[in-house]
Amino acid sequence: MPKKPKGAYAAPTTLKAFGKKKKDDSVLQVIVETPKGSRNKYKFEPKLGMFVLGKVLPDGMVFPYDFGFVSSTVAEDGDPLDVLLLMDEPAFPGCLIESHVIGVIEGVETENGKKERNDRIVAVAGQSHTHSNLKDIKDLNQTLLDEVCQFFVNYHQEKGVKFKVIATRGRRHAMRLVKEAIQNKKAA
Repeated sequence: MPKKPKGAYAAPTTLKAFGKKKKDDSVLQVIVETPKGSRNKYKFEPKLGMFVLGKVLPDGMVFPYDFGFVSSTVAEDGDPLDVLLLMDEPAFPGCLIESHVIGVIEGVETENGKKERNDRIVAVAGQSHTHSNLKDIKDLNQTLLDEVCQFFVNYHQEKGVKFKVIATRGRRHAMRLVKEAIQNKKAA
């Protein structure tokens, strides 16, 4: 990887996936793309080196929590690994937030008969007060988890893609997916 010129900003996709080392090595560096409560869906465009507006959700539909990605990963869909980030207040596109993994929403999207995995890691911001007691996805209120899953179904339906939640799994499985996505990036 080329050395960053002095005074230049780091590209969010090239930062290390893990932040400060902890006993369980689960502190992820999450880059926020879309803030909680936003109708605008932003995405990082590596070729431009900036965040761009991807789409606008219909009136009444907003992101339930901050949404972003784990740096230096490649998921099964070819993009960086998606993260739904539980936090007290919305951040902003490009904000780096050290977070703790609590689980994953595993999903399959179907478009024009083609199926593709598109999982969402669920994490809690390290600075969160409201969600600091969550250690695993099973600690999350089931109604809230069902509503978040339904958001992803509706979000994809809006763009003509079928999204099916196939499972919600805990922290250990989610960490396995993160480590696989890091290896996928290294192999790319």
